Amino acid sequence: MGGGKVGSFLAEALEAKGHHVTVIERNHELCERIAVRTAARVIEGDGCDLRFQEEAEVDAADVFAAVTGDDDDNLVACQLARTHFQVPRAVARVNNPKNERIFNKLGIDAISSTTVIAQLIEERTTVGDIITLHTLKKGRLAVVELDLPEDRCRSCDVPLRDLGLPKGCVLVSIIRGEEVVIPQGGSLLQPGDTVIAVTEPEKEGELKRILTGD
Repeated sequence: MGGGKVGSFLAEALEAKGHHVTVIERNHELCERIAVRTAARVIEGDGCDLRFQEEAEVDAADVFAAVTGDDDDNLVACQLARTHFQVPRAVARVNNPKNERIFNKLGIDAISSTTVIAQLIEERTTVGDIITLHTLKKGRLAVVELDLPEDRCRSCDVPLRDLGLPKGCVLVSIIRGEEVVIPQGGSLLQPGDTVIAVTEPEKEGELKRILTGD
């Protein structure tokens, strides 16, 4: 639902990846523009109205995404898709970050560009050499990347099983030049390695300390 800049871009991107896309948009001009630019099915109407979701066959959809600029409309539309049409997953654009908690409590995946940007800035200014690549489980887990120092590498030449990694932290791969190593308990890190780990966010500082000594 929503055929503005976000909705039209999303429709084009999903179509390019082979998905079947239907767009519900109340503005006639936007509907015409999307119809010309994409092969998506376009329905002119209000996505908060049962009849237009019915026409869009939301009951057959894998995902319903509400990406208008109005949080209230996005919430109502997602709730309708979930409760009446039992869509497996509802995703909503959230313009006011304060509304994220409400959406999440109702089982709707809330995406706030303001929050995402703030997290990116924080991750790159407070954690040092650790870069967060991705977050999982609504922020309860993070996939992080850490470069080991070329000299005075505290963790190098020590078997991984003996490093004392914190509970809730797992090393998933080691990038060494052009080689990707899947680590085992007896694996040894080398200076200059890049380590990819899955960790609880509050354990990132401890992980860095163990691997680099900082």
